[in-house]
Amino acid sequence: MSGLYSFELAAADGKLIRGDRAEGKDRQILFITGFLSKRWGNKSKALAQWCEEKGWGFCCYDVRGFGDSEGTFTEYTLSDWVADARLVLNMLREGPAITIVGNSLGGWIAWLMAQEYPAVEKLVLIAPAFNMMGVRAKQIPAARRQAWKTNGWMPWDDEPAHKDWPLSWKWVEESEAYWKTSFDRLRPVNTTILHGLQDTVILPSGSSEFIEQLLARDPSFPVEPHLIPGDHRLSSAEHVERFRRLVLNTP
Repeated sequence: MSGLYSFELAAADGKLIRGDRAEGKDRQILFITGFLSKRWGNKSKALAQWCEEKGWGFCCYDVRGFGDSEGTFTEYTLSDWVADARLVLNMLREGPAITIVGNSLGGWIAWLMAQEYPAVEKLVLIAPAFNMMGVRAKQIPAARRQAWKTNGWMPWDDEPAHKDWPLSWKWVEESEAYWKTSFDRLRPVNTTILHGLQDTVILPSGSSEFIEQLLARDPSFPVEPHLIPGDHRLSSAEHVERFRRLVLNTP
């Protein structure tokens, strides 16, 4: 993407959040990654290309403790990654209107940010992981949940690739706390949710529950669900094309 440059933002602990940005006019898109995902993947690359074609701004970043940003993974929890998103939005909010595209856990963080920042005009949430760790704690066997709580640490799952990324029980406590306040201050931000019906990582029922609770509080809230055939990644050519239309708001 032409015009793309790297940036660094110092967090409260002095560690640097690193990302990439291209400035544009009319609109800018902020991409917030999913859990254990670096900022440059297929979705962010596609977004950067579409933004370049439209002349829009684009931004993506790595959270502290992962990717190119500083810090050790085990030093951070959900509240820290929410703080990282705030720092990036503080940088962007003086520019054009913002669309946040959030993937998985990034989808939930995007929702939280949209309630705080008037500059955010639109959300596109892909397989959003609402209350991700609270839900995870309820899904696993009781003995494993108790061990997680007692020992204080547990990998996300038993995949060998995840054994080096243990999660503290604080993730669960913070996840539940953020979920309880997710609807406390509703800004009517145009919100599109795209979720695969065969997603076994973040179940689509989570998106359905979120929409149900949202509309119970505000029946006129502008939310548009797209629960479609597909898995967590939604990476087929058909999925990408639907994603493009939803982001660019084209028929």
